[in-house]
Amino acid sequence: MALFTPRALFGAALSSSALAFTLSLHAAPLDEALSESQRLAEQARSSQARVEQLDDEARRMLEEYRSAIQQSEALKAYNEQLRQLTEAQRKELEGYQRQLDGIERTQEAVAPLMGRMVEVLEEFIAADLPFLPHERGDRLLTLQELLPRADVSLAEKYRRILEAYQIESDYGRTLEAWRGQLEGEEGARSVEFLRLGRVMLYYQTLDAHESGWWNPQSQSWQVLDGSARRPITQAIAIARQQQAPVLLNLPVKTLAQQERDQ
Repeated sequence: MALFTPRALFGAALSSSALAFTLSLHAAPLDEALSESQRLAEQARSSQARVEQLDDEARRMLEEYRSAIQQSEALKAYNEQLRQLTEAQRKELEGYQRQLDGIERTQEAVAPLMGRMVEVLEEFIAADLPFLPHERGDRLLTLQELLPRADVSLAEKYRRILEAYQIESDYGRTLEAWRGQLEGEEGARSVEFLRLGRVMLYYQTLDAHESGWWNPQSQSWQVLDGSARRPITQAIAIARQQQAPVLLNLPVKTLAQQERDQ
């Protein structure tokens, strides 16, 4: 039977305490390392999620940029056509102005010239987008009735004609909305009309469930898909000053697109 002296027992106890202390010293750095590893792993996952989010945003912005470029090119082509038309009209008006400089000496020639100006205006309105037909038709009729009147001076007639030309010119730089009647196969119905300069003419039903645009090539109204309803509703509110102006994403058809739609 083994006998343990007090000294031996004390030594064993001391060794056991030292072993426990040593283990605790090694366990603390290990826990810290595990905790640090978990923290770094969490940061890595968070960073990866952020990278994926930024990648998705970059792709979305690239698609929006490409779409904006395509719309810009389409508008440039259409604006160039409008510029040529406007330039031709400007040159024609300059020609009228030069001919009217000597109005007192050329009264016999002025009357036919003003008659031609009214005819040109009538032709232009007939070829233009069919907006405000009653207002524009009444203004044209007033000029036609004014020309043969002997109690109105040539200068006043000329002023009124130029005023009508100026009004027609201003239509090309404004956004306007009004309520009117849209004729269809099922009869007339009340709709909201929206004019974007002389570029596009839209309509939208009062419940905003249907929107459409005027196709000059086919001389008819065509229904737009559902994505156009909200921007047209917003544009109508802006035109009526019910909402602050914002960047609008309205559908615009070039002449080439109009021909493809046929």
